[in-house]
Amino acid sequence: MSSRSQTLHLNAPGQRLDKVLTQELPDLSRTQIQRLLKEEQILVNGRPAKANLRLEGGEEVSVTLPEPEETELIPEAIPLDIRYEDDDMLIINKPAGMVVHPAVGHSSGTLVNAVLAHCPDLPGIGGEKRPGIVHRLDKETSGLIVIAKNEPALRHLQAQFKERTVGKQYLALVDGQVQPPTALIDAPIGRDPRQRKKMAVIPFGSSARSRPAQTQVTTITGYDDYTLLRCELFTGRTHQIRVHLAYIGFPIVGDKVYGRRKPSIRLGRHFLHAAVLRVKRPSDNEELTIQAELPPELDAVLNHLAE
Repeated sequence: MSSRSQTLHLNAPGQRLDKVLTQELPDLSRTQIQRLLKEEQILVNGRPAKANLRLEGGEEVSVTLPEPEETELIPEAIPLDIRYEDDDMLIINKPAGMVVHPAVGHSSGTLVNAVLAHCPDLPGIGGEKRPGIVHRLDKETSGLIVIAKNEPALRHLQAQFKERTVGKQYLALVDGQVQPPTALIDAPIGRDPRQRKKMAVIPFGSSARSRPAQTQVTTITGYDDYTLLRCELFTGRTHQIRVHLAYIGFPIVGDKVYGRRKPSIRLGRHFLHAAVLRVKRPSDNEELTIQAELPPELDAVLNHLAE
C-alpha cells in the first residue's frame, strides 16, 4: 500500500500529543491516530512517541498516512436543474439530499457523477476526485453551485472565491424571533475539539484552531416562533451559516447537527437554501446574478406558517 507523509510544527506546551493531533488532523479519528502512534507512523523530532506525551513546544511531528483508496468516478445520467451554462462553467440548482462529490459511503448518485454525464470532458479539471468543483454545499442544503468546465475557468473562479468577490445569499428559517432585524455575525470557526465531526465558534487565542468567519443576516419575514432570514457569506467556512445561527441562539429549522433536539416542525432536511449566486463570467469578466427559488418542500413550510 502506498503512503504519504505530512510534517507538523507544534506549539502546544503542556498538552498531550494525541489531543493536539486530533485538532491538527481533523480527517483522522482518534482511533486512527492511536493506531498510527502504536505502529510508529507518527514520529516526534524523529523518534516514536506515546499518545500521552506532554509537549514542550516547538516539536516537529512527521506523520505517515496510507493513501486513501481511489473512488472511481462514473458518469450517471441524473437530471440536472441547470440555471446557467456556457463554454466555461455550469451553475446548477442542487437538490437537498445530493452529495456534491464521491467519498466513502457516497460512491454514486453525487453531483459530480451527474455532471460527468453532462460534460464528458470534465475528468481531470481541478483533480480527478473533484473535477470542476469550485465550492461545495452540504448534503441537505439545496441551491446554487458553480462548476468549472476547463482549467482556465477553474483558476478564474477559484480566484474570485479566494478574493471574496463572489456574492452568495442563502435563505434560512430559524427557531425564534430574531432581533435586531439585521446584524453581522463576526465569530471565528474551527473544528469542535469535543466533537470532531462538528464545527464550532472558537475564539482566537484558544488552544483549538479557528479561522475568521463573517455572516450578514437580515430578517425577511417574522412568524410567531420562527424567522425567515437572508444570510450573506463574506467567508466560506464549513457549516458557517449553520454554526453562526446556532451560536447566536437561532438554530436552523431541521438541522440535525446544530438544531433543536426536539424540532417543532418536521422536515426531512434543514431549511437552508442557496438562493442567489453572483459571479463573474470567466470568458469576459461580466458579472452574472443567478437565482433559484425555494424548493416545494420549503415553500410549503412557509405557506403553513403564514396560515
